[in-house]
Amino acid sequence: MQDNKNIQWPEVLAPIAAAHPRKRQIHGDTVIDDYYWMIDYFKKGQRSAEVIDYLTAENTYTAAMLKETESFQGDLFREMKSRIKEKDESVPYFKNGYYYYSRTEEGNQYFKFCRKKGTLDADEELLLDIDHLAEGYAYYAAKGFSISPDNRLLAFSVDTVSRREYAVYIKNLETGEIYPDRIANTEGAAIWANDNQTLFYTAKNPVTLLSEKIMRHTLGTDVSTDVSVYEEKDNTNYIAVGKSKNGKYIIISSEGTLSSEIWLLDADLPNNDFKVFQPRRNDVLYTIVPLQDRFLILTNDDAINFRIMQCPLDKTDREHWTIFIAHRPDVLVSDIEEFSSFLAIAERKDGLTQLAIYDLNSQEQHYLDFGEVAYTVYPGINVEYNSEKLRYGYTSLVTPSSVYEYNMGDRSKTLLKQQEVLGGYDQSAYKTERIYAVARDGARVPISLVYKEGTQLDGTAPLLQYAYGSYGASMDPSFSSNRLSLLDRGFIYALAHIRGGEEMGRLWYEDGKMMRKMNTFYDFVDCGKCLIEQRYTSPDHLYAQGGSAGGLLMGVVANIAAAQYQGIIAQVPFVDVVNTMLDETIPLTTNEYDEWGNPNESDAYFYMKSYSPYENIEPQEYPNLLVTTGLHDSQVQYFEPAKWVAKLRTVKTGNSILLLKTDMDYGHGGASGRFDYLKEIAMEYAFLFKLEGINR
Repeated sequence: MQDNKNIQWPEVLAPIAAAHPRKRQIHGDTVIDDYYWMIDYFKKGQRSAEVIDYLTAENTYTAAMLKETESFQGDLFREMKSRIKEKDESVPYFKNGYYYYSRTEEGNQYFKFCRKKGTLDADEELLLDIDHLAEGYAYYAAKGFSISPDNRLLAFSVDTVSRREYAVYIKNLETGEIYPDRIANTEGAAIWANDNQTLFYTAKNPVTLLSEKIMRHTLGTDVSTDVSVYEEKDNTNYIAVGKSKNGKYIIISSEGTLSSEIWLLDADLPNNDFKVFQPRRNDVLYTIVPLQDRFLILTNDDAINFRIMQCPLDKTDREHWTIFIAHRPDVLVSDIEEFSSFLAIAERKDGLTQLAIYDLNSQEQHYLDFGEVAYTVYPGINVEYNSEKLRYGYTSLVTPSSVYEYNMGDRSKTLLKQQEVLGGYDQSAYKTERIYAVARDGARVPISLVYKEGTQLDGTAPLLQYAYGSYGASMDPSFSSNRLSLLDRGFIYALAHIRGGEEMGRLWYEDGKMMRKMNTFYDFVDCGKCLIEQRYTSPDHLYAQGGSAGGLLMGVVANIAAAQYQGIIAQVPFVDVVNTMLDETIPLTTNEYDEWGNPNESDAYFYMKSYSPYENIEPQEYPNLLVTTGLHDSQVQYFEPAKWVAKLRTVKTGNSILLLKTDMDYGHGGASGRFDYLKEIAMEYAFLFKLEGINR
């Protein structure tokens, strides 16, 4: 690791947290935790004020340490903001007689949700002015816009705390009135039945924030009288409610990591009972797609990478399922976008996304071609069932986000919109590559790279390595105009497609979870070694970044490969795995058992303990660390990174920098405005540039 004596930092004393020892005893194992008390603000305990004082002290220290970069941070913020087209408009989509779109105005943080009747030349109807609604709030997130079938009413949901607890509101689009039917503590989406009077929504437990019930609300009635139509008994499953694209069904889905179940209701008969499509079975996942004449079922039943089955509309049990598209061991089927005459099937092969078009009449299939070595393609907003036109999104590390319309009948495509990068962006000035690292157990791990043409590949370039590696979430190559601020200053950006994600198929995920979780961490370290060996960078110039479960990854990497990285940015990091997974009152904990294991079971406990970053801090020299969190985070609570930093301060050796920045207004996703979040990115970049001696 580079000698920090070459980099001048202010001589400021770091805060040292008080130690209040607490004993944990389970499975014959005793652990003393000096910083467990930091949970008190969340639990409303006696040391709540002490927690706030500590977080404030850390913020003051971080500000002092980065004081000389403040001007540079301001320059970076303005530089990144200047690339954003402030006055912009989304690609309109057509639904039930109207074109819907959102638009942004110069200087405003949020957006306006609008529509036009029949034609894009019609007068604009402003449905919601989020810029106006967000006034006075430090955080404001609006989502779940749902129009009633008669086009008269709009259901939408709002979170003003950043804990993903949404309140649903209903607006009369003819009169402008917002009805008094405020539905609190929901997941955010409200689904209309075909009577224009009945809404279905997902209610959350106010403590654990788990999605527990699907509720039915009738307009004009007291919310306290809403009827529970489904209650989830398995606290490892998430539940949701939606509506089929053809408008015929209200669909309840219950899904965990290992099993799922679907319940159906005729959307014309909202007061009837839901009926199960196929009862859940251990280790079997399925989702359904209603067509006019049958159901399609996307399932891993006897198909690790999923296959597509079909069944009659009135016979949905598994015994009536027949093969529609057979399982292929080298292709993961991830999604189906249905139309009356076509299917657009999202797949993965060799670590890349692809789109297959299936003609339901001719039963012929073809693939779209994209022509780049590393890219991402995905179905876009496709709300019309009776259409031959597919909207899809496309991007790569050098191609700005683009929306295409593809005619599945005549196979023609049209670029509808590409993200505009103000100030001039020359795609040919940047180069993207795809290489493979060989992990210690022989697995070939893809790495997607981007850098500016002319960057020296002799080991001297700074490189930022990013990954996630959990929940089967794939980190696909995508464009970022903000990233240009790194690339233009000589950085290489490397996206490591490590196990725990699903980039290389379902087995790629299965091989990086539960009792095989160490593969995720080793893959990342081995990708770093590969980048060093192939002379993209060196340990003095190699940096790592990850957030949430990717922040867990950063914590483990800091413990097991400290000498390989000059600096690490851990965003909202899940670093106290054992203690969190032992506490079922912490939001979302039981939902996670199928991902990490249940530490109430001895084997799972000791395996988790073997890698949990907080449990494995050692007296060694650590990389320079910037840790960020949010006081109101409902996904990874603030106390995990706080106590991790507190313990690191007392144990680590050497003179590496350790900074903790807690946002006292926000939660897991950071700021809600379209510009405010850039300030955190500017701080992170300034931290990296400081370590590289770059100051402008």
